[in-house]
Amino acid sequence: MTFVVNVTFAVPEELREIMRRHPEIKWSEIARKAMWEYAHKLELMDRLTGESQLSEKDVLELDKKVKAGIAKKHRELEPQHEKQ
Repeated sequence: MTFVVNVTFAVPEELREIMRRHPEIKWSEIARKAMWEYAHKLELMDRLTGESQLSEKDVLELDKKVKAGIAKKHRELEPQHEKQ
């Protein structure tokens, strides 16, 4: 049996005003989907790192190297006329 619970959270007044102007939108469904997407990403991260031997410092260094490699690749792919 699946139980459903209600959750209440605060939103900025500006967002509330937009939501108020669009009552045709099922805002609870939008929030539910966004939370599921985030939760799935967290579960994936947990599975990927669950048995990792890397320290936080190792991860940060690896992150830096990966980002540098991606940036280099994008610079290489940049059309010549954009470099001038």
